[in-house]
Amino acid sequence: MTTQHVEHEITVAAPAADVYRLIAEVENWPQIFPPTIHVDVAERTGTEERIRIWATANGAAKNWTSRRTLDPEGLRIGFRQEVSTPPVAAMGGTWIIEPLDGGSSRIRLLHDYRAVDDDAEGLKWIEEAVDRNSRSELEALKTNVELAHSSKELTFSFEDSVRIDGAAKDAFDFINEAGLWAERLPHVASVRFSEDAPGLQTLEMDTRAKDGSVHTTKSYRVAFPDQKIAYKQITLPALMTLHTGCWTFTEHDGGVTAVSQHTVVLNTANIARILGTEATVEDARVYVHGALSTNSSATLGYAKSHAESKR
Repeated sequence: MTTQHVEHEITVAAPAADVYRLIAEVENWPQIFPPTIHVDVAERTGTEERIRIWATANGAAKNWTSRRTLDPEGLRIGFRQEVSTPPVAAMGGTWIIEPLDGGSSRIRLLHDYRAVDDDAEGLKWIEEAVDRNSRSELEALKTNVELAHSSKELTFSFEDSVRIDGAAKDAFDFINEAGLWAERLPHVASVRFSEDAPGLQTLEMDTRAKDGSVHTTKSYRVAFPDQKIAYKQITLPALMTLHTGCWTFTEHDGGVTAVSQHTVVLNTANIARILGTEATVEDARVYVHGALSTNSSATLGYAKSHAESKR
């Protein structure tokens, strides 16, 4: 089998140690890499770890498990897919972060890969996916590292929660069965929902705002039965450049605590157009927080009623 090697690089206006940390801490990935939907650490021993990644490749959502070797001294992170998804037979590589003068750094992203049976079409698909994802990952890393360095006020997280006198499974099912939301939730006008692989979902919906306007959003979701559903919006309202979230369901004392968590990055370019020329970043923050919280609190309320009716 033939192994292909490719390298991409970019220079960012941020110290190498900060860049290394953002890449090393996988919980940051959905916020900094456009293709990444969700990542979690399956196991960790010293500088070795196993991570599970859900991401899009050439417009399709896929998932795989990788092993990583962290080298904080050398500012290098090696990675290798444990079980690859066809047409990929094997995939691995290295992140290398090099300090430059003036507090900047160069990020090099190396890949090596093989296609199943050396298939020419498969090889072309992988080459295009690696090139597209590497370029978008590096551009996004540059944007988000520099943004994190220059302005923390644009990024914020919050959560809403509700106590449910019912079972986690029933509350989870209500959120998981998003294809039924147009019938179950007054603020949802219509839904397009699919689950191409177990637990890997695409949700597109038209949502009504308080003023009667309808907004279309599209998300990829990763469901972990009865425990949590993580998601990332890929079609966003005008005031956001990023929106990730997670629904979690924790059983205790005969009941359930259901939580809706959001992380948002504001789009400053649209604040004046949406909220008026006098509006500030803080105004946008309050508006977005209010809109998201209204919908997620309403959804949690209906999930509570659904789960409690099942008792």
